[in-house]
Amino acid sequence: MAWKIRISEEAKKDYHRIEGNLRKQALAGIVKVSKAPLPSPNGYGKPLGNRHGNKLTGFFKIKYRGIGIRVVYTLVLREMVMNIVVISQRDDHICYDLATKLYARYGDDIFKDIFENF
Repeated sequence: MAWKIRISEEAKKDYHRIEGNLRKQALAGIVKVSKAPLPSPNGYGKPLGNRHGNKLTGFFKIKYRGIGIRVVYTLVLREMVMNIVVISQRDDHICYDLATKLYARYGDDIFKDIFENF
């Protein structure tokens, strides 16, 4: 059973900035991961932890090789919600910096069901 996918306003803007073909690939990856967003062995999730001086424990990533897109998301376990926080065509440093800024903005609410449907 797939998790509900929600998206932050910031990630929605980033998503619409991506070229059409890459946007389709990004969406396909998000849909695939939403079926099992938790970490291995049973899921696709890649935990972030502390990256490049950013404290992102509780965040997960999807990294698309070859097209340079990264997606950062959080999970709301009880409601089975996957919150898409960042969709970026930028490198890891910028992507994780954006996630850190959004965490500072939303606080722990970033781990709740507060965003719009994707």
